[in-house]
Amino acid sequence: MQTMIQLTISPFDRLCRTVRAGCLVLMALTMGTLVGAQEAQTGLQRTLIQAGMFQIDAQIAQTPLQRQIGLMFRKEMAVHEGMLFVFEEAQTQCFWMKNTLLPLTAAFVDDDGSIVNLVDMQPQTTDSHCSEKPVRFVLEMHQGWFAKKKIGKGYKLKATVFSAK
Repeated sequence: MQTMIQLTISPFDRLCRTVRAGCLVLMALTMGTLVGAQEAQTGLQRTLIQAGMFQIDAQIAQTPLQRQIGLMFRKEMAVHEGMLFVFEEAQTQCFWMKNTLLPLTAAFVDDDGSIVNLVDMQPQTTDSHCSEKPVRFVLEMHQGWFAKKKIGKGYKLKATVFSAK
C-alpha cells in the first residue's frame, strides 16, 4: 500500500517563488538589452572617410536603435575611429551625451560632405548640441581630433556615403 503525501505551499512560499521568478525574468531582460546594445554597437557596418590626408574608420549608425545607442558606454575608441550617424532626411540634428563616457566632437555634415558646424560635447551630460542647419550626417570623433587636424566648418569630407556635388 502506497501512502500519498500532499505538500501544501504557504502563501509566503508562493510569494517568494513568484518574486524569484520575476527577478530571473528581469535579469534575463536586462542581460538581453545589454547584449542587444553590444551587438548593435559591434555589428555596425564601416566606411572610410577621407579628411584631406587623414583617413577615418567610421562605424555607421543608420537604424533608430543604432543611432540611439551611438557611442554610449564605450570606454575607449581608437584615435582614427569615429561614428557616422546617417539619417533618412535632412533636419536639424541634436545630440547629447547621457551615458557616453568619452569626450567627443560632433561634426554636422551636409549631403556633399561639407562640415556645417562642429561642437565639443562633454561626457555624461544632457546638454543638447545641434546642427546650424538641416543635415543627414553627423560624425563623432574624439574631442579635439578636428581641431588638431585643422579641420573646421566648410571643410569637405570625402566618402561613398556623401553625394558628389
